[in-house]
Amino acid sequence: MVLSFAPRGLAAQNYQLSCNPRNVHFGTTLVQHTETVMVSVTNSGSSSVTITAASSTSPAFGVAGLALPLTLEAGQSVNVNLTFTPTALAWSEGAILFTSNASNSTLRVGVGGVGAATESVTASPAALAFGNVAVGKTLTLPVSVTNTGANYIRMAQVEMTGSAFTTSGLSLPMLLTPHQTLTFNVVYTAQAGASSGSIVFPNGGITIPLTGAGTSPVGQLSVAPAPLNFGNVTVGNVGTQSLVVSASGAPVTISSAASSSSLFGLEGVSFPLTIAAGGSATLNVGFTPQTGGSASGALTFVSNASNPPGPEPLTGTGVMPTYTVNLSWNGATDVVGYNVYRSTAVNGTYSKINSALNTNTAYTDGSVTSGQTYYYAATSVNASGMESGKSTPPVQAMVP
Repeated sequence: MVLSFAPRGLAAQNYQLSCNPRNVHFGTTLVQHTETVMVSVTNSGSSSVTITAASSTSPAFGVAGLALPLTLEAGQSVNVNLTFTPTALAWSEGAILFTSNASNSTLRVGVGGVGAATESVTASPAALAFGNVAVGKTLTLPVSVTNTGANYIRMAQVEMTGSAFTTSGLSLPMLLTPHQTLTFNVVYTAQAGASSGSIVFPNGGITIPLTGAGTSPVGQLSVAPAPLNFGNVTVGNVGTQSLVVSASGAPVTISSAASSSSLFGLEGVSFPLTIAAGGSATLNVGFTPQTGGSASGALTFVSNASNPPGPEPLTGTGVMPTYTVNLSWNGATDVVGYNVYRSTAVNGTYSKINSALNTNTAYTDGSVTSGQTYYYAATSVNASGMESGKSTPPVQAMVP
């Protein structure tokens, strides 16, 4: 924003050669310092115009970088830098005069500004420290500059150093009125290692240091399902279940894993194991019960993840194996069925184990115990209910 004012005796008219803005207020500028404002000079007529000279009515104001003579075709514009270099602590005003062959042979642009010993601009915070940010990520922090003095201060430009830093929400040039605050954002895009820079407002005499450190992104690790339940597994056998470990945000390396119980363990896994960001790995976990009953444990993974997952609960139930003894014999004539007898000693007491007369010549004993030796004999029963003697010799069966 530029504050406009009308110099004495200047009336608004339509000219072939015009300037936008027509009047320029430079605000407050330090004595012996130079502030520059860009204006646009336009040939709004239907024929070409040649500017032959540019002068100032005051030594504090001038024109910079304009090569003359300069010809503007019909409708053409040129940007011109006007300067203000105050030499005294006071208000100065004057005019920049452009001489040409336009219908208005002299284009007058009003200029004014205040020379000051100091520019009372403060920044909050005085320095921005972004801390650690993952490489490639951005962090935005706000900053404000305030005109604490009684004079207008024109914020013409901002100078940034440090390739990792940019600004947003900052529109210059603008005129800071007394006690006015300008708020904008500074954006840090993290690069590997430490970064530093600064924001400099030349017209405000402010330098705001900027610092930040780019850190390598650290991934996160997840484990599923949790808990891992093996259900029933026969004692002496191995039950296997799958566990899925997934990485997000960045690759994760699992360096080792440990089980709190010897009954549970990973199968066929080599460490270190690296999982790509967004990827997963399926791991097999084995459960080998040694006795009947419930068992539990936990699997712990050691990795470089930023969220080390807690121990993975493991549960399962050991079930004693079931054994059977299958018996068969040659059938007899004139019988209606058979009885089966069992003893734990060859000459011991034999007990009938079939609850009803067995009409087949085969029988399965499903009530045996692991590690025990049994002896079996059979009898036949005729239609009159007469039962024969026990078969000899008894049959021996050893249950594992």
